[in-house]
Amino acid sequence: MDLPVLLISLGALFLTGLVADAIGRRTRLPRVTVLLACGLLVGSAGFDLIPPEVQALYDFLTVTALTMVAFTLGSSLTRRSLARHGRSILWISLLIVLGTVTVVTLGLWLAGLPLAVALLLGAIATATDPAATQDAIRQSGARGPFVDELKGIVAIDDAWGLIAFSLAAVFALGLTGTMSLGMLGDAAWEIGGALAIGAAIGLPAAFLTGRLRKGEPMLTEALGIVFLVAGLSIWAEVSFLLAGITAGCVIANRARHHRHTFHEIDHIQWPFLILFFLLAGASLDPDHLARAGLIGLAYVILRILARLLGGWIGASLAGAPRAHRPWYGAALLPQAGVAVGMALVAGREFPQWADMILGLTIATTIAFELIGPLATLIAIRKAQAPR
Repeated sequence: MDLPVLLISLGALFLTGLVADAIGRRTRLPRVTVLLACGLLVGSAGFDLIPPEVQALYDFLTVTALTMVAFTLGSSLTRRSLARHGRSILWISLLIVLGTVTVVTLGLWLAGLPLAVALLLGAIATATDPAATQDAIRQSGARGPFVDELKGIVAIDDAWGLIAFSLAAVFALGLTGTMSLGMLGDAAWEIGGALAIGAAIGLPAAFLTGRLRKGEPMLTEALGIVFLVAGLSIWAEVSFLLAGITAGCVIANRARHHRHTFHEIDHIQWPFLILFFLLAGASLDPDHLARAGLIGLAYVILRILARLLGGWIGASLAGAPRAHRPWYGAALLPQAGVAVGMALVAGREFPQWADMILGLTIATTIAFELIGPLATLIAIRKAQAPR
């Protein structure tokens, strides 16, 4: 490893993050979109300025940054928050997932794709990007019921998505004549194992943390929990996102002596996210967008319509304020690594369609990573606007 190159590159990337933050403040563009665009510019699709030493950090940064985000989202699921917004969180998250699977599947099937492929892509479309959504919330500076509900929806949305994807994969196998219940077992372990790891770390952490500095958990305690949750989850092959959400939720609800649940993690989270989004942008290949063609465009349009419709129906059933109902789906458009992970699993189970599923997922993920955070920021501002 060339240490000077690594240190110089990291310094330049952190300063780029400051520039992105300044641009976001002056133009009201999402910082995430600016960072992804900067990463695209300096990555292999642009000037190819990212050295291998920095690229090698991508997996570590991805897991660390997303586990921090998951932990923060989980800590928002307190008894008080769930008592006030639990009905809305449940109905909206569930209807958005069901609406996405239904609309995208039927639309792509009518567009000419085999039903099994359309079903898999419909399930992949349920995945979101909690990091981009959380940062848009943070950048907006907004507070209130809409933001609280949005945090809760993002926290459990991918759990519904994993269940939907596993069921879709089983049905797709049935349509091809090779029914297998192993996918359901894998999904049960990924979700159940993540909940168990999150609870196993969260319960003792709720009692032990915040003792050295009374009532205020320390940064070292927060980082220790984040790395434990992430490492054990990867070792056990379960969702580190769900494990992080569970740990944050357990600590927030069980640690009665805390004044703030790991408030310190907010101070360290952004530097990790800067590097994560820049390197994510550097890994994007715009050529995938061109190769996706009309089917990719149809997928993007169908997913947008499905989330808008699902969010509106779910909000109506939950009795959410009328002014908020049109904006839940728009706020949940970002899509990232979870979708690509689902596509890789689908490609392994259905090798005859692997290239098409993975290529289309990567292409549309690029589109939603660029337009999704902007949609989230606009939705928050519109929903929070004074009436």
